[in-house]
Amino acid sequence: MSDKTSFDVLRVKYKDVLSKAFLNNNMDLLDSFSKNANETDRKAAMDQAFRDKLLELLVEEPETLENYVCFCIESCRRQMVTPTMPVVLLGDIFDSLTLNKCEKMFTYVENGVNIWREELFFVACKNNLLRMCNDLLRRLSRSQNTVFCGRILLFLAKFFPFSERSGLNIVSEFNLENVTEFGGDSSSTLKDALDEEMVIDEDKTKHTIDYNLYCRFWSLQDFFRNPNTCYNKIQWKTFVAHSGSVLSAFSSYKLEAVEIQKSKLNRLKTYNTDVDMQESKEQHYFAKFLTNQKLLELQLSDSNFRRCVLIQFLILFQYLTSSVKFKMESQELKSDQQEWVKETSSLVYKLLGETPPEGKTFAECVKSILKREEHWNSWKNDGCPEFQKPKPPVQTESTEEVRKTKKRRRPVGDIIREYESQDKFFMGNNELTKLWNLSPDNLAACRTNERDFMPSLESYMLSGQGAGAGDGSSGWAWRALRLLARRSPHFFVHTNNPIGRLPDYLDDMVKRISREVAANAASNNSNCDKDVKQEMVDEEMGEEQIETDIIKEEDTADIETADSAMTGEDEEKTTRSRLTMITPAQLEAVAAKLPDWKKLAAKLLFKPDEIEFFETENATDASRAKNMLQIWFDDEDASVESLKYVLEGLSMTEACDALKNTL
Repeated sequence: MSDKTSFDVLRVKYKDVLSKAFLNNNMDLLDSFSKNANETDRKAAMDQAFRDKLLELLVEEPETLENYVCFCIESCRRQMVTPTMPVVLLGDIFDSLTLNKCEKMFTYVENGVNIWREELFFVACKNNLLRMCNDLLRRLSRSQNTVFCGRILLFLAKFFPFSERSGLNIVSEFNLENVTEFGGDSSSTLKDALDEEMVIDEDKTKHTIDYNLYCRFWSLQDFFRNPNTCYNKIQWKTFVAHSGSVLSAFSSYKLEAVEIQKSKLNRLKTYNTDVDMQESKEQHYFAKFLTNQKLLELQLSDSNFRRCVLIQFLILFQYLTSSVKFKMESQELKSDQQEWVKETSSLVYKLLGETPPEGKTFAECVKSILKREEHWNSWKNDGCPEFQKPKPPVQTESTEEVRKTKKRRRPVGDIIREYESQDKFFMGNNELTKLWNLSPDNLAACRTNERDFMPSLESYMLSGQGAGAGDGSSGWAWRALRLLARRSPHFFVHTNNPIGRLPDYLDDMVKRISREVAANAASNNSNCDKDVKQEMVDEEMGEEQIETDIIKEEDTADIETADSAMTGEDEEKTTRSRLTMITPAQLEAVAAKLPDWKKLAAKLLFKPDEIEFFETENATDASRAKNMLQIWFDDEDASVESLKYVLEGLSMTEACDALKNTL
């Protein structure tokens, strides 16, 4: 019998036992039947049996679905099925039911949020639950099923931790796909299209709504959906001009000055009941306003419409003036632009206060909400750290008991006098005090032979470290040059020939010093003293010439390497690069996991022509990503932590995991 056939037989047996156990609500029957089977085969067959039984219940007994899911949850706790099975069943149920029945069934999902957050289910089911909720949202209409959509989003907010990064817009991206389309006949006006007219008080002048104002009004939506365009000089001028026209129209059309149309008044007089009058005052919600030119004048008289547009202004102003981590350095308003934003914000709040009903109260609420939004922005700038409730203080003893039992702190003066009596110093720190009192005379201790770490020239040049001269080791070459400058007369010589390559020069010095050591061993000390004096005279006479030679040496590539190593600033930069630069292994691992490397390149501020260069110069995506990251890490501000943070923000989990595994 094949494995597939045996699996099917086992699945049928489990389905029969599952039907009996569920009908009698007897979990022990199902548990005892599955004990003898292999755990892997048992869970696989049981999972399929649960799904097969669900198909029957959907047709025959749909009212038992909630009890069936509860039965599956208890089976998970007894290790009979995989932990993801309850959510898989719920997904199948929602796919099979109508939206009205889905809305009723979702109440069960909401009430069981504590079950889904258990350790057994959370890790295994969180992605399945998120996928299930997203599938439901795609089926729903944001305008007709607003309440159901809100319930789903509230459930996700309760289910996932507050700092769940998958639900946060970490890199501050905008929904650029939300394009507002508008247009029409520029010659048509509302007065020509409608038979009814808006009646305005006699002391007010009528404001004509023309095609120019219509275009300016709806073109503002491009700035609202992508605020970064305001940092462009030309786009800013356009935004200021259009904003001025729209806000002037709002100021001209005072809602208190607009009377109800005569036709509507006559229609309302026919209704005598208070119920009908109440229905005429109901507020209506619009998911997205229409952009027909003929409706603009009526929309300007709608308080909900006006409030929506004014709040968009305030949200845009807050983003332009606030500090956002992922803004570029060029994305900053100038002083005159900030002054305009401040004045316009005051005008917007004034218009909100004048918009009925309860305009002043509404304006204060908006101001409070935007103030709270600043705290969320600061939290995102800090990397969205996880919130934790502070632990309550442990009250073991009362304040009086602590005061009585607390040991009195010894005065600092008494401690200093005690140390002085022992000819010691008290430094305020135990380790520092111990270090300071190691020797009676610290300056004398610094001059001991143990503190002299500089090797002799002969031992350093002739030791095993001398092998560094041949391969051009910059660390060895730098130390060798310093020792030669301090302790060798051969460093300052008369010559008209500039020094060639640094390794060749150091090899020559090693050979010369080895010959001198051999010669000094055979000669007497007096001859050695004369040679040293003669070399010192040569040193004084040729100092100016040697400075010229050293300058010529600096023109070569090898001397540049030595000089850069000799400067403290470059040494600090090298140390810093070792801490922040990516290793070759990390670079290979991350590049292999970046098929969408262009998205990362754009976030790392590479220009389109630079991205095109990477694409043409390299054959594969891995090599292109590697080339791009190598160039990015040449920047002093680039670091492995920065790359890790950007990868998390772009949801490139595979590349981020590869980087973490190689750390």
